[in-house]
Amino acid sequence: MEKQLIKGISLIKNSGYRKKILYSLNGVNYLTPSEISDKTKIRLNHVSNSLKDLKDNKLIICLNEQDKRGRLYKITEIGKNVIKENGD
Repeated sequence: MEKQLIKGISLIKNSGYRKKILYSLNGVNYLTPSEISDKTKIRLNHVSNSLKDLKDNKLIICLNEQDKRGRLYKITEIGKNVIKENGD
């Protein structure tokens, strides 16, 4: 198994927030942090922290990084593979 995939699996197994957020992005084109918060029932500040961790580990990408408001997040192929390998 590739190193990036193993790191991603470990990342979501160690945090219910990161796992819920990654799963919320699976099967949709993109979501804003507020939409993720509404969908997962996780407070926005926790969503923001988890998005940073997921982005730093290349499980998600921000489509409009330059914008301060209304950022759009999308799951990457690595993120999708982490979900597949995680098996739940």
